[in-house]
Amino acid sequence: MFAFSPNFLRVIGVTRCTKAEQGIPVNASLLDHQGSARKVRRFLRGAFFLSCSCVVLILTNLLPAQDSKPRDTRPFSQNSNTELSDAHATWRAYGGAADGAQYSSLHQIDRSNVHKLKKVWSYQTGDDLPYAFNPLVVDDVMYVMARNNSIVALDATTGKEIWTHPIGAKTPLMTNRGIDYWESADRSEHRLLFAADNHLQAIDARTGRTIVDFGNGGSTDLREGLGRDPKTLTLVQSTNPGRIFEDLLILGSATNEEYDSGPGDMRAYSVRTGKLVWSFHTIPHPGEPGYETWPKDAWKTVGGANAWSGMALDSTRGVVYVPTASPKYNFYGANRQGSNLYGNCLLAINARTGKLLWYYQMIHHDIWDYDNAGTPMLTTVQHDGERIAVVAQVTKVGFVWVFNRDTGKPLWPTEERAVPKSDMPGEETWPTQPFPSKPAPFARQRFTVDDLSPYLEPEEKERLRTQILKARNRGLFEPPSTEDTIEMPGNNGGANFGGAAVDPRHGYLYVVSKDLPAMLKLSLADPISKTDSPQVRARSLYQANCERCHLDNLRGAPPAIPSLVGLPTRLSDQQIRTIVTGGKGLMPPFAKLTTEEIDLIISYLADPAAASAHPTANPIPANAGSADLTPAHYKSGFGFMFANSGLSVIAPPWTTLTAYDLNSAEIRWKVPLGEVPELAVRGITNTGSHFPKVNPVVTAGGLIFTGTRDHKVRALDSETGRVLWEAAVDAALEGMPAVYEQAGREYVVFCAAARDSIHAPATPGHPGSATTIHGAYVAFALP
Repeated sequence: MFAFSPNFLRVIGVTRCTKAEQGIPVNASLLDHQGSARKVRRFLRGAFFLSCSCVVLILTNLLPAQDSKPRDTRPFSQNSNTELSDAHATWRAYGGAADGAQYSSLHQIDRSNVHKLKKVWSYQTGDDLPYAFNPLVVDDVMYVMARNNSIVALDATTGKEIWTHPIGAKTPLMTNRGIDYWESADRSEHRLLFAADNHLQAIDARTGRTIVDFGNGGSTDLREGLGRDPKTLTLVQSTNPGRIFEDLLILGSATNEEYDSGPGDMRAYSVRTGKLVWSFHTIPHPGEPGYETWPKDAWKTVGGANAWSGMALDSTRGVVYVPTASPKYNFYGANRQGSNLYGNCLLAINARTGKLLWYYQMIHHDIWDYDNAGTPMLTTVQHDGERIAVVAQVTKVGFVWVFNRDTGKPLWPTEERAVPKSDMPGEETWPTQPFPSKPAPFARQRFTVDDLSPYLEPEEKERLRTQILKARNRGLFEPPSTEDTIEMPGNNGGANFGGAAVDPRHGYLYVVSKDLPAMLKLSLADPISKTDSPQVRARSLYQANCERCHLDNLRGAPPAIPSLVGLPTRLSDQQIRTIVTGGKGLMPPFAKLTTEEIDLIISYLADPAAASAHPTANPIPANAGSADLTPAHYKSGFGFMFANSGLSVIAPPWTTLTAYDLNSAEIRWKVPLGEVPELAVRGITNTGSHFPKVNPVVTAGGLIFTGTRDHKVRALDSETGRVLWEAAVDAALEGMPAVYEQAGREYVVFCAAARDSIHAPATPGHPGSATTIHGAYVAFALP
């Protein structure tokens, strides 16, 4: 279909300003201000169609009739097939290429022969640490993470180790889902870039040696330049890598989950020097657009609104598409009244300058931890008779948002709907939230007693039924309160990091999602007084920092939130201190706790009954919760609703894979993904795996490769979702496979090194961590 470029329209005098340039309120300009550009397009399109109609009729009679082949044999992307093949024929970046599409143009392995795949090599990680690393393959070398969080170079054909670079991280904080590769234009320099202990580092990709003239002696402190005292920032880096654009590394951050987290600035660093080149403030500073959507000077104290998940880079346009997370604290926002730009947004940013081109906010004033947790997907679709370059964003809420890549305009109408108002002191929820009219959601967005799992024990089912009927439960945006509050799909449900892949030839999107309801409940912890006995201080510290997730009985909610019962008998005091200060899994770091305070918590874990025998000297005042408590720090645990079995309390399927046609906004198919082995042996199938963070990869061979926590890797037919091949591996999988070619042979490699559950007891579907994990990178190829 014929279309005019923005440059052509400027020549004839028609322009369009972005929302950021106009300073128009949230989500207004791109929906309501089309201007004369659309009129001119319509006029010129009509004239063009009239002049070409005769030619079309003549060609229709001359050309032979087309065969009725499947749609994926007729690519219509605006990019040529050669360009797509060049961009996606290697695996030189996280997600395969700079756009993060999780797509491979290789097609040696296809529907007809995938059943012949065999394991051709494996590389043991050499430890029992969990990994969710997406390997990089450059020329004939693969880069992985193994050997106590070292970066390891392997022969991509044989899996033989070439060199190892120990990172030597003092904490578990590192970019452990992938790393970045850069080479100079003349290919004389080759670098790997990653972050550990909040420092950006660079090593020589050929030798594994530290590049000492990068940053300050080989590293750059990422805590600097954020407008805060670096010593107060416990977490800045993301576990996901950034994106390389020319000689820049564009980085997001993870911050932490607490009130005192750092701001989520987007930043670009020179890959040669390690110096900061540009910053974009996701919590605007005075004079910047969006500053008015926060309390005065919020940028000095409020954190989050960060980009911790994957970013997508359009190298041709020079634009990076950035999904942002919720401001902090996750579940209570009295300290940040307003809509909170640029939290929960999709941002289009000039990759060279850091200038904002457009944005769209999916959730205003988020108090549900509904981050935009997935990489934006870039593709081209046929829409209203035109080919349009689009960016699609999947969310925890279960929506798929699809935007014109150049303007930020949604492809289908959206509606601001009224949502429930919070009655928490000091909280001012936003009165409306945006809902897309299309496509249909991929996740369930409501949870009631009618949705309870049929596999619950009778007494447990009745208890849950009573709890749910009493809970607040008015829908998708029910505000958290001091009463039980249902959240669905849940703050760890919907789509998560790496959970989407796109076929850029056809505009097909594939989404892995999880249905996991949560029960939130806000409370204030007991005040901590130095006049209290050590036992009471220990209990208060546990209540303030641990109880909301691990519960008052220490049992948590395995497998997501481990039980702490008897933890000091399983781990040394130093191991516990490392986890507390550095974080692990879903647990954020608590770096501000002193050694004395951590030791008191350890003493409480060893003997909670001793603390319970001592009264609290300073109980919470009776009026707490009714007085003006705007500065108060209400908190809630994540509230994952697991049954005694360790499975979700909602009826299966717990994990699904949904295929969309973004040309029509229709769902092509939807299937359960994975299974629970203990249920499968009883003949209970089609449940979907439990608690996965699975990253699918789609190929030109008509396949979707993925792996799940049931210790299986699979290939599904991208046209139907039917499993065509599967193989068992020794460990659970979490993360993304890599697809690459060596000497004319196509390989698929999986990282089978995820932990089934962290310090959790054995549960159905989750054998626990008592047994040592034998992690490995496993490569498959045709015979």
